[in-house]
Amino acid sequence: MGPTLTSMFEQTVAKYPNKEGLVDLRLGTRWTYSEWDEEVNRLANTLLAEGVEKGDRVSTVLFNTAEFATTLFACMKIGAVFNPINFRLTAQEIDYIINDADPKVVIFEKATAASVKGIAASLPHITFWSIDERELEYAEHYYRAIEGAQAIRPNVEVDEDDLYAIMYTSGTTGAPKGVLHTHRDMVDQALILTATLRLTPEDRGLSVAPLFHCAELHCTFFPRIMVGATNIILHHFDPKAMIDTVREEQISTMFAAPTMWNMVLQEEFNQDDFATLRQGLYGGAPMAPALTTRLHEALGVQLLQAYGMTEMGPAITALLEDEQISKAGSAGRALINHEVRVVRTREDGPADPEDVCEPRELGEIVVRGPSTMKGYYKRPEATEEVMFKGWYHSGDIGSFDEEGYLWVSDRVKDMIISGGENIYSREVEDVLFDHPLVVDAAVIGEPDEMWGERVVAYVVPKEKSLTEADLEEFCTSTNRLARYKRPRRYEFVDELPRNASGKLQKFKLRESQGTRT
Repeated sequence: MGPTLTSMFEQTVAKYPNKEGLVDLRLGTRWTYSEWDEEVNRLANTLLAEGVEKGDRVSTVLFNTAEFATTLFACMKIGAVFNPINFRLTAQEIDYIINDADPKVVIFEKATAASVKGIAASLPHITFWSIDERELEYAEHYYRAIEGAQAIRPNVEVDEDDLYAIMYTSGTTGAPKGVLHTHRDMVDQALILTATLRLTPEDRGLSVAPLFHCAELHCTFFPRIMVGATNIILHHFDPKAMIDTVREEQISTMFAAPTMWNMVLQEEFNQDDFATLRQGLYGGAPMAPALTTRLHEALGVQLLQAYGMTEMGPAITALLEDEQISKAGSAGRALINHEVRVVRTREDGPADPEDVCEPRELGEIVVRGPSTMKGYYKRPEATEEVMFKGWYHSGDIGSFDEEGYLWVSDRVKDMIISGGENIYSREVEDVLFDHPLVVDAAVIGEPDEMWGERVVAYVVPKEKSLTEADLEEFCTSTNRLARYKRPRRYEFVDELPRNASGKLQKFKLRESQGTRT
């Protein structure tokens, strides 16, 4: 019997029973760890009474709420498999995941009810609970269901190798796949991130990025629970609300995707607002060096990057605070107990983990570590495809420098080939981000009769006055971009399609132009 997320939570409760453990700003409610544990036990016993058994799935379609956090640990206490669903998905996409995961119970809120209503009507064998609305034909009320439930610990044995969750991939290249993680996977991930982030019980952490995504849940929320830190939950991201919360709740550590940090820079604030924030973690997408520098100067906050993917837990490398400027743009070095390699790609099959690239030579990033997934749910062929020779094949293109720092250039499927030359979109995007009037940018390839493909840039401008000619002059005059790499066409848009972790969904840009997927 090894460590589980259940034992991790209960050990913290035993050590810090009277310490503020969970704060939900939406409800205006504050729980000590012991009070929160009682809520968890009530829900766990209610789920057992509802017929949820060990190994059964429980899905949530929730924003950041106390009910999300309580459901999470209630599932762990009874050995149920937690399935958090992206609240930003369409009803059709949510329906796909619910049918794939086949949960016993689905918990949702008013903000997601429109997407859930039709699904509930078509799946009468599943119990649906609403945390907000009491009178719904297709759902029961969450608090009415747990009313009167016992607050004692349920008597269910949970093992370290038991499944903890099905985390569906972000779908940056198509339909999501259910990633299977065990309790031990996440205990190890929490231990590694606790050490990397140097968390203590005195920390006050803010969850403003979506908790359903592993970047927020596994890299910051679980590690804070492990050490007994206080957890403040903001229902959804709003840059002004985030600034106010950091100041008023004296937040010391938090995670935000690069796009979120960039949106904060567009608000009015002063460094005093961030006086207590010792650390800002980012990940989910690379941060342009120009943005890293701007954040460091404007906020006075120490930044730290984690790079990874859902299948690995997610974090596999980190770029530490003192490396942000000297190694700006790098994904950092391998985390504790992780092996990361860059290997030569092959046209006739998966890359061989033993065919390692030289420093600065581009290849596919492969990795193995203690938080590696057990596989894709009901997708053995897909599992076998990415887990070649025991190494997870990320589909990311990158290289190591001479000092062992990893540099991520692109997704294998996002590489642009123009006139026989390989063009990595990250390189072009970084140049565009240097322009003071560019808020966000994405680069893809589109078919070209002469060159095979040509570079197209989608740009979110800070001001409407920005023109294609301005950007063309900027790209050519800086001498940082070879002429064949510069965009041949610009599209100005209000926003780019991104998933909850901030990753660009470039397949949606291609679909909008009728180009390759």
